[in-house]
Amino acid sequence: MDDSPAVGIVMGSDSDWPTMQAAADVLAEFGVAHEVDVVSAHRMPAEMISYGQGAHVRGLRVIIAGAGGAAHLPGMLASVTPLPVIGVPVALQHLDGMDSLLSIVSMPAGVPVATVAIGNARNAGLLAIRILAITDERLTSAMLTFQESLANTARDKGAALRATLHSHQVVEVDAATTPPVLSPEEPR
Repeated sequence: MDDSPAVGIVMGSDSDWPTMQAAADVLAEFGVAHEVDVVSAHRMPAEMISYGQGAHVRGLRVIIAGAGGAAHLPGMLASVTPLPVIGVPVALQHLDGMDSLLSIVSMPAGVPVATVAIGNARNAGLLAIRILAITDERLTSAMLTFQESLANTARDKGAALRATLHSHQVVEVDAATTPPVLSPEEPR
């Protein structure tokens, strides 16, 4: 693993770390060097702008930014850096993260932020790895192996379900050839 960070993981508050840690974990699993910091768009705007403007100069290639509530951090970073920014909406006590999600995806033309599902920092890390894999054969190979592992897990689950259904002698019904059964309350 190269010691110089390729990915910056930043968040508006240390209270976002329990969500954002999943991005750091998956980057570590793939051997991607990264840095983690708190860079609040609202409480420390000068430092946030400095971080975004200097990220590419310091060698970062992707920024993952998590924020809750108004969630301006990902968009503000995207406005001052040439790097791809991946936004992670962090769920807070109210609105379950919908406010964060809508804030992050509502970027104006010319200031893109790739956005993952609410709280899904792991997918943000995986997207960062895919971006880096464009120019890194090792990461491309690791991602292909990871994808095959996902497929094998899904195949195993399908086989287990089929075995369970078979052991209970459940008859599979072909919906295309079986007429629907209407209850007495349903109109005919």
